[in-house]
Amino acid sequence: MLSVGGRIQRTNQGEQAVFDMTMLEGLAQQTFTTKTPWFKEARKFTGPLLRDVLNLVGAQGTTLRMGALNDYRIDVPSDDARRFDVVLARTIDDKPIPVREKGPLFMIYPFDSDATLRTPLYYSRSVWQLKSIDVL
Repeated sequence: MLSVGGRIQRTNQGEQAVFDMTMLEGLAQQTFTTKTPWFKEARKFTGPLLRDVLNLVGAQGTTLRMGALNDYRIDVPSDDARRFDVVLARTIDDKPIPVREKGPLFMIYPFDSDATLRTPLYYSRSVWQLKSIDVL
């Protein structure tokens, strides 16, 4: 489901920390409703906070290289996880997210909580079909 590698202290599969959906469900969950450029109406997103996942693996880098199933890649400052309640959404409107609808994981910012987030920069950092995080 999600692999985290690079500059991390705790692993469970070789040099990576690998999470399946059950493991992600077992973490504390955050829920918020926000408008996005990808849906007509505000949607409810639920999943663990990115900062909690990074803390769990002992991430020590300043950059997160996000990778998606569709080969989209973007570097995100790890500080985003501290500054904002970025969620690795497992559900949208309480339903699992199919791959064809941006799932099964969608890294999403709480856009409605801070006007700073409603810009192309943060929209580009919202990664759907998230599959990997490399901590640099």
